[in-house]
Amino acid sequence: MKVQLERMLPQEIERRSMELIQEELDRRGLAIPPALAPVVKRVIHTTADFDYAENLVFSSQAVELGQKALQMGAAVVTDTQMARSGINKKALARFGGEALCFMSDPDVAQQAVQAGTTRAVASMEKAAKVLASRPAIFAIGNAPTALARLYELATEGVLRPALVIGVPVGFVNVVEAKELFLQLDVPYIIARGRKGGSNVAAAIVNALLYSIK
Repeated sequence: MKVQLERMLPQEIERRSMELIQEELDRRGLAIPPALAPVVKRVIHTTADFDYAENLVFSSQAVELGQKALQMGAAVVTDTQMARSGINKKALARFGGEALCFMSDPDVAQQAVQAGTTRAVASMEKAAKVLASRPAIFAIGNAPTALARLYELATEGVLRPALVIGVPVGFVNVVEAKELFLQLDVPYIIARGRKGGSNVAAAIVNALLYSIK
């Protein structure tokens, strides 16, 4: 049987998708605060998972502070090349920012071996050194060890992230690593529970970029 699909341009598909997302949120009785809606809806658009309407947790003014950091040319540090590749580089470059991922760097791999830790941990330590004097947003979508080390660096005063996007996916230490940030005085957007992923981390960064007025 031949399926007849309506022909639509990409921007029309996205606009209609957002309309359908809002209609579904309304049916479920889920009212998203206007300041948070661009982020929540972008993540749902990326995943088709409406659980994020309730799982995403925002610290006070997290969206506004993230947007401000991006406008100041903040670097966006990811824990996977996949998350980095999903970020809109053109939109980021508008403000002088760049997306960075140190996971594949030879010195990070060497440091991880020497310290008996993961490359994700070593990559956060490198980021703390490289970006010591520059605003940085950390978008963690895969490695809970990266998020846990980021928490330690922040509590030790080694690093003050402009925003932490903590959305690693998985089962081991994932929930615990996310919950750490809910106790910390650092701007954050956290996906509570097991769900997340590199695509979610990139979607949140893009949502912040696209919603800058």
